[in-house]
Amino acid sequence: MSLTPVVMHSYLEAAVFVSFVVATLLGAIFAVASRRLVRCVCGLALSFMGLSGLYYYLQSPFLALMQILIYVGAICITIMFAMMLTDPQDQRLPRGRGMVLEAACLLVAGLMAVGLIVLICRAGWPVTSAPATPVDTFKELGRALLYRYGFAFEVMSVVLLLASLGALVVARGGRRAKP
Repeated sequence: MSLTPVVMHSYLEAAVFVSFVVATLLGAIFAVASRRLVRCVCGLALSFMGLSGLYYYLQSPFLALMQILIYVGAICITIMFAMMLTDPQDQRLPRGRGMVLEAACLLVAGLMAVGLIVLICRAGWPVTSAPATPVDTFKELGRALLYRYGFAFEVMSVVLLLASLGALVVARGGRRAKP
């Protein structure tokens, strides 16, 4: 069986897609299952990077770039700064509440997964004949940032500013509470 370039391209495309999905899911599982906060944030960043790859794979470079800039570059770093500035005491749940909380979270996650699967199966997905490959992607992205998405870009910068200020307030409050 000889692999033609078209078949090789489709296998490579599927492998890239699967790798982005695996990175997203493993990062999310790592973020939820890890006991240390630093590892949770690293898992969150890996999940965001995988999601960014999926956006780029779906030919949306603007969303992919914003995902990296905002969520990986700003939110995860802000969480790390807040963890470094706050008091390192462990705050644990009382005995018995952790198991109930974990069971409730698993139940809600399972219901959401079933709902999403039903929604995906019932949705009418449009099929395109050929993917549109834009010419001069970065030039068009720059124009879109300045003209079309200017307001959205400014709103995202305000959200980042509020997240940074919130992290500083939480961190400062943690330092003041020391006896």
